[in-house]
Amino acid sequence: MNKVEVIARRVLGWKLQSINKWFSVEKNSFIQDFQPNKNHDHAMLVVDRLKEFGFTYKVEGQYKVFFNDVCGTGETLEEAITNAAFELAEYDPVSWEWF
Repeated sequence: MNKVEVIARRVLGWKLQSINKWFSVEKNSFIQDFQPNKNHDHAMLVVDRLKEFGFTYKVEGQYKVFFNDVCGTGETLEEAITNAAFELAEYDPVSWEWF
């Protein structure tokens, strides 16, 4: 899985319906072309979801973000958010009981 897939599945709890089309069971809706690394609104969906789980979101400088003590950097804020969320989801996954 790539970073976007890991975040969509493990953080947001979405299910892949077809190429670039995700389904949110929680909202009973489809999400097309989810790209948190390029789209600010998509990146903020990730931030909001992690805040719901109790993580603290902090921005340092232009392109460095933290979720608690997990850091991500990138060439844009959206990339930094995506990288930090991926690190969190891949190496310290959100508990499945939270979904």
